[in-house]
Amino acid sequence: METYVILRRAGWRTPDELQAALTRSIEEGERTPDDVRRIRSYVLAETSGELGTVCIYEASSPEAIRKHAYRAGLPVDEIIAVADTVVVQPDPRPVPA
Repeated sequence: METYVILRRAGWRTPDELQAALTRSIEEGERTPDDVRRIRSYVLAETSGELGTVCIYEASSPEAIRKHAYRAGLPVDEIIAVADTVVVQPDPRPVPA
């Protein structure tokens, strides 16, 4: 499996919509654990007021990511292969809501 960054711009209007998408993604990922595995996601505060995400996945291919997204009803604006990790530090604590 390779590591990929998936950019999803302005895919959701509300946190509830985003949570529902996350639930669908988890359910779909459980069906195909050898093809796609989500590592983490960062929620983007788009200037439009909508929410986007940057997601880190391990996957067998970009096509497997697109299939996963289609089945889970998720947008995919861009898939980028990760070449290397430069800095290894734990993520900062989550921002309070």
